[in-house]
Amino acid sequence: MAEDGAAGGRPCPICEEPLYKRHCKYVCPQHGVIMDCADTFWN
Repeated sequence: MAEDGAAGGRPCPICEEPLYKRHCKYVCPQHGVIMDCADTFWN
């Protein structure tokens, strides 16, 4: 599992860039926060 700040996880649904995991959020470098790990749809 990726550590906080590590890239290479799920792709951004908008631009396909690898998302960074920050705390309990997945962040796209282009679009900002894409999803929260509490969103059951993404788990």
